[in-house]
Order: sequence, then structure tokens, then C-alpha cells
Amino acid sequence: MSGRRQWGMAALGLLTAGAGAVVAVQQRRVAAARRAPDVRAGTGFGRLPADRTYRVRTDDGQALYVEEVGPLDAPLVLVFVHGFTLALGSWHYQRLALARPDRRLVFVDLRSHGRSERAPSESCEIDQLGRDLISVLDTATGDRPVVLVGHSMGGMSILALAEQRPELFGQQVRGVALLSTSSGGLAGVDLGLPKALTPLKLVALPVLARGMRARPKLAELTRRLGSDLSWWLTRSYSFGDPDVSPALVDYVGRLIAETPVEVIADFFGTLMGHDKVTALPALRRVPTLLACGEQDRLTPLSHSQAMAKELPDAELLVVPGAGHLAMMERPDLVDEALEALLTRACGHHRA
Repeated sequence: MSGRRQWGMAALGLLTAGAGAVVAVQQRRVAAARRAPDVRAGTGFGRLPADRTYRVRTDDGQALYVEEVGPLDAPLVLVFVHGFTLALGSWHYQRLALARPDRRLVFVDLRSHGRSERAPSESCEIDQLGRDLISVLDTATGDRPVVLVGHSMGGMSILALAEQRPELFGQQVRGVALLSTSSGGLAGVDLGLPKALTPLKLVALPVLARGMRARPKLAELTRRLGSDLSWWLTRSYSFGDPDVSPALVDYVGRLIAETPVEVIADFFGTLMGHDKVTALPALRRVPTLLACGEQDRLTPLSHSQAMAKELPDAELLVVPGAGHLAMMERPDLVDEALEALLTRACGHHRA
């Protein structure tokens, strides 16, 4: 065994042991939290009705699942692109709050996510997600004005589109919202780990990703056996409020659990290598919203602040106390900011 692999396995062992110790300490608290009274219990996350469903074929032949709400002849189209290991149901609250007779809302499952077709590993790249988004725009929007809304890897897909097709921004694309998104540098994110353990992440996580791809059945079994750990990690890394709705944590946990471990491994490299700073100038042509939870551990606030420096006219919304899924944790604040973006986008074009 090579020295590098030995270090990787040792680092992975340390992280795994640490996680096990955390679970042992937190197990009673997790059980109590899952039984706590929940005002969102019974919410039909992922089960909202659609006016239309269909498939979009990408440039490499993959089938993406799409749902639409709103009239076909609406003068404005909103396209929502979800994040890594999630699905279009993560836009539950925006789907309810932003629907209007003069808007058509389009929700897409990224390749290998949700109800979209499983794609070859080599095609699971953010640049390809940008090309997928071009296919969605061509099929779903025609030449109608569009506002793009992306969360996390969905926002990175929008940045890939901006790099590939900058001429669309200011023409067909009238506004952009990037929620909990980064233009690059995710390999340096500490994930909330103690500083002493942060360097281990860069060694252990690639080893873990390769192991998941090589032994998917074992990885899936480990996920199922570690249900308390999975629930605790979902709550800790998706949300900022420790008293967040257990039903919301359960739903997000199901989305993550339904993402095959091979897909998680497939996208790991492209997320760590993502760098789209050069795409930001295209966004200067349109009203832009940058929103991030104050407690986001996965795409920290500093990444949105860095983009804001490159986009001085953009609005930066810091969602108090929220984590990575601020649009589900504090939908009131995020929806209000999105409504303001739509007003600016329409006014900007008329001006």
C-alpha cells in the first residue's frame, strides 16, 4: 500500500471514529429532536401538483425530468436548478410563493438526480451541467425572457452557462439568483471541522469517494445502518437552527439517501475543482441576487461575499441563523428577496 493511500486510510479512520463518537454523544438528543412537536409535520414536500411534466434531451442524449407550473403563454419564465444530492422538490416553498398568472415556473432535476436519467460518470461535470441548462432553456423557454434561480451546484451550473453563453445574459436571461453558491475554492472549505482536522479532509474525502464508487453496496449498507448519524449530519450540514423541523430534515435526508453513492462520488471531483470566477462579468449585465445562510458550512457566506465584490450591483442577502438550505429553512426571507429580484429584472429590461 502506498504511503499516500496509508495516510488517506488513516485520515478516513480518524474522521470515521470521530463521527462515531459524535453519534454516541448526540444519539439521545437526535431521538428527542425527531419526536419533538413539529408545525411542518404533514407538509407534502416533493408532492406538489404540476401543470406539465416532460423530459428534456441534453446534447449528449441524457433525459432530464422537468415539471412546470403556470400558463404556457406567460410573459416571464423562472427556471429553478437544485443542488447536489437534492431534487426539484427542494424548491417546495418557492413553488408555492412565486406562482402567478403571468409567470411560468420550470423545475428541473439535474442529471443523475431525482427522476432524471442516470448519466455516465465521466459526464458528471459542472461544465456539462451548464450545457444541460442550455438544453432546458431551448426546450422549455424558447425565446421568452428568463430568470434563473440556482441553489448550490445548481448555481454553479448557471455560472457554467454564463461562461459558455455570456451573450444570453442581458438578452434572454433577465435576472439571476445564486443561493448558497460558490464561484470556486470549495476544496478549502473546512466544513465546520476543527482547524487541526481540516487538512485531513483533503486526504480522506477523495479516498472515501473512490471507496464509494468501488464498493457501492457496502457504502449503501453503511448509510442505512447509520440512520441516526445520517439524520444528525443532514440537520447539521443542511440547516443552521438546531430546532429546525424534523419533517424538513426527514425530507432532505430522503433526497440525499435516494442519491446513489456512485453519483455522490461522480460529482465529488468537479465540485472540488469548480472555478468559474471568469463567468461573473456576464452577471453584471442583469439584476443579481446572492443569498446565503449565515451558518452555511458547505458553501460559506465568505463565498457569496467574494462574488458580491465582483458584482457590486448585486444584492447580497444574509439569512440570519440559516444553513445551506436557507430557501427551505427561512423561505419567507428568501421568497421576499426573489420577488424583489423579479421586480428589478422586469424594470431593468424596460429601462
